[in-house]
Amino acid sequence: ARALDHLENVERYYEEYYSAQTKRTLSAYALYVRALADDADPAKAAALLGEVPLEEHSLEAIAWLWMVLDDVAGYEAQNEAIARHLNNRAVETASSATFTADYGEQDYLLLHSNRRTDALILDALIDAAPESDLIPKVVEALLGHRTRGRWENTQENVFVLLALDHYFNTFEAQTPEFVARIWLGDTYAGEHTFVGRTTERQSTAIPMSYVLEGDALRDLILSKEGPGRLYYRVGLSYAPADLTLEPRDMGFLVKRTYEAVDNPEDVRQDEDGTWHIRAGARVRVRLTMVAQNRRTHVALVDPLPAGLEAINPSLAVAESIPQDPQESGGPWWYWWWQWYEHQNLRDERAEAFTTLLYEG
Repeated sequence: ARALDHLENVERYYEEYYSAQTKRTLSAYALYVRALADDADPAKAAALLGEVPLEEHSLEAIAWLWMVLDDVAGYEAQNEAIARHLNNRAVETASSATFTADYGEQDYLLLHSNRRTDALILDALIDAAPESDLIPKVVEALLGHRTRGRWENTQENVFVLLALDHYFNTFEAQTPEFVARIWLGDTYAGEHTFVGRTTERQSTAIPMSYVLEGDALRDLILSKEGPGRLYYRVGLSYAPADLTLEPRDMGFLVKRTYEAVDNPEDVRQDEDGTWHIRAGARVRVRLTMVAQNRRTHVALVDPLPAGLEAINPSLAVAESIPQDPQESGGPWWYWWWQWYEHQNLRDERAEAFTTLLYEG
């Protein structure tokens, strides 16, 4: 009872240096915990939500307030506005969805992390918008953010596990016992029986020659008979007819340039983009990658042009790496860090890998 009284009057205990957004987020969390304890106060939640535009609320505060206002008569407009706002803030790829939040210098007061934000929004979506296409995508993103089977800290572990448990009990309550079948047009392509809970995956490949056969469009049909939830992915692997391809925007910006090391005339580029490199010259390959939002399991792979060989500084017989003029030592050299966790220098390509890549 004393804890609930504290939560009901939580605003009395804020420090003067708390920012307005921090105070609103703490108040939203207090309202959410009160609702869990059957002491819901939707009127106070709606008043807090209306203090500022949704854009000025933290995503965590919006998620907590949504779970307080959901299914409460008289607050339909607020719930619709929240659903629209969160849908607009989702960063989606073909298989995953994430959300990015920031409290500035007061992140530490709220033990904030973007994974916790994802988990809270997932928790709210399951109750308030169970038909949302974002739900399995957020689950996929959360599972992809694990490192060695867990998330970054206790806050993330707790809130993510609560949200995933909520997801499991809502969508995975039935033990799978079904048959999945695939057709392309009138042609039967295959089937597989799934019995019990398993991480087993099955793959069916249809030759491109058959996909392109004839002029008529054909439907791809997937069916499921029996209880349980079926997860599937449809992909297309193909080779382009023209190897001169236009750049594609797939959520990353990647740029490559070749630079001369010893003589500026060793490397030049024509107006049409063709590079010319003098035989025997040393060349610096400079890659620039920009991620619009954080991504998981990223591999940056750069094929080497024919005739080039990478200098691997890990080998004792390798020559020393020329000093990059853009990398000066300076007084803060010890703050330097590498964005990747592992790298490979192979005969025909260079590779860098990271489990988690932040935006920027």
